[in-house]
Amino acid sequence: MPSVALHTRSKHRLLNDVSCGACQNANCLIKRNLGILSGSNFLNNKSTLKCKKGQQFIMEGAPVNGLFFILKGTVKVFRTGINGREQIVRFAKEGEIIGHRGFGTEEYYSIGAIALQDSVLCYFSKEDLQDALLETPKFAYDLMLFYADELNRSENKVKSISQMTVRERVIDTLLYINRKFGDLKGFLNLPLSRREYADYAGTTEEQVIRVFSALKKEKLIAAQGKKIGINNIQLLKKEISEHNYFLDT
Repeated sequence: MPSVALHTRSKHRLLNDVSCGACQNANCLIKRNLGILSGSNFLNNKSTLKCKKGQQFIMEGAPVNGLFFILKGTVKVFRTGINGREQIVRFAKEGEIIGHRGFGTEEYYSIGAIALQDSVLCYFSKEDLQDALLETPKFAYDLMLFYADELNRSENKVKSISQMTVRERVIDTLLYINRKFGDLKGFLNLPLSRREYADYAGTTEEQVIRVFSALKKEKLIAAQGKKIGINNIQLLKKEISEHNYFLDT
């Protein structure tokens, strides 16, 4: 049981192990390497746990003791910025890894993670993961490619975001959510608060409200409470096309 990283251990329920062979997340790094990892202690020692909506399962600053893979659900990954302000690093969904930035390089998690909806997580200890990487070069190579891709995305994001206006950053956030989660009945399939949009776009809640109001007047988006719908995705893409930033998925 991953006891150190969990915010409130008693609130996270350990489930009967969900077999990696039965997993439907084709893009999961473990799933892609199932053939060479099959039967290893790495898979046999996996823990599966359930987090309720709003529960934090990684505490920023807690000792790194393993990695989490999302079997089901959506997660918000964040870190604390200036004056304690939360900065959302990304939103993660099924098949994605949480906690990988600290693995192998740091002793403490540099991020925190909260379930945005009821989620099921697969947990692999740091020791088991290290053994698997040493035993299976193909798995180690795939993880190296994953890190290289993550670094490329991060560098491009920093470059593009620094050159964007507030309006462009908010539009970029809307397009990112749309690319990653799609829409449901005309609205983005990830309802977020105005504060969460601001924390991802690197601006204030007031600025997000102003930009949303302008976009609604221009009939580019529709809003219904927390739900946001994109009416004209091509015009929004055109507005930030000079930044050539459509990398996040």
